Amino acid sequence: MDLTLQNITHRYGDVAVLDDISLDIPAGQIVCIIGPSGCGKSTLLRLIGGLERADQGKILQLGEPPAGCLNPLTFVFQDFALLPWRDVAGNVSLVLEDHGLGQSKTDAIIADVLARTKLGDFRKALPRQLSGGMKQRVAIARALAVTPAVMLLDEPLSALDAQTRELLMEDLIALWTRAPFTGVYVTHNLAEAVRLGHRVVVLSRRPGRIREVIDIDLPLEDRHMNHPELEVHQARLWTLMKEEAAAADQELLHV
Repeated sequence: MDLTLQNITHRYGDVAVLDDISLDIPAGQIVCIIGPSGCGKSTLLRLIGGLERADQGKILQLGEPPAGCLNPLTFVFQDFALLPWRDVAGNVSLVLEDHGLGQSKTDAIIADVLARTKLGDFRKALPRQLSGGMKQRVAIARALAVTPAVMLLDEPLSALDAQTRELLMEDLIALWTRAPFTGVYVTHNLAEAVRLGHRVVVLSRRPGRIREVIDIDLPLEDRHMNHPELEVHQARLWTLMKEEAAAADQELLHV
């Protein structure tokens, strides 16, 4: 299922957060969104997911969701959002309980997503028994359980150490390679953006406008740390971010 954003503008009171955002998100691609703090990245994700309504513009879902889709849009948050009294399988089952699937179908879905996220041996573990990386795997498994048309990821790796981030990036690439999904991925981390994004959208300082869109043709499975092509893209993104920061500083001087 494709997503199309048409002229999205949003304010909080007198503060303009997003201004005239138009963007196509093709089915089966991961689009990463980066930009300075406060530029509206997470707000844009909430608008796409229907948690808020844009003041102006339209967000269109085009085409059919994948076979077996129980929820067209699903979130993966930075803070995992796990219920501490439920074990791993119970946290995943939470998103399946209102769909009338029956126990055998529910168990099959849980077993499948736990196997895909390397959690099969931890189905009875409670969140307090898991590392940060494993908790995020549970959150990803829960999102995959509903076979979403679009997965919305809000800085899912930012709370993790560098080694765990690298491992989870590899996991996300493996999951996408096995069963491509459409993803909108908000991050501050430029290395994550070029590693995971088929397209990287750079937002300007607030109010967030699209500053530049960079398409990366290198297949996800061929991307690795310090890949020369990715380093070129990352350098370009860093230049854009520095320019936005410098412009923001100049604006503060003239307030």
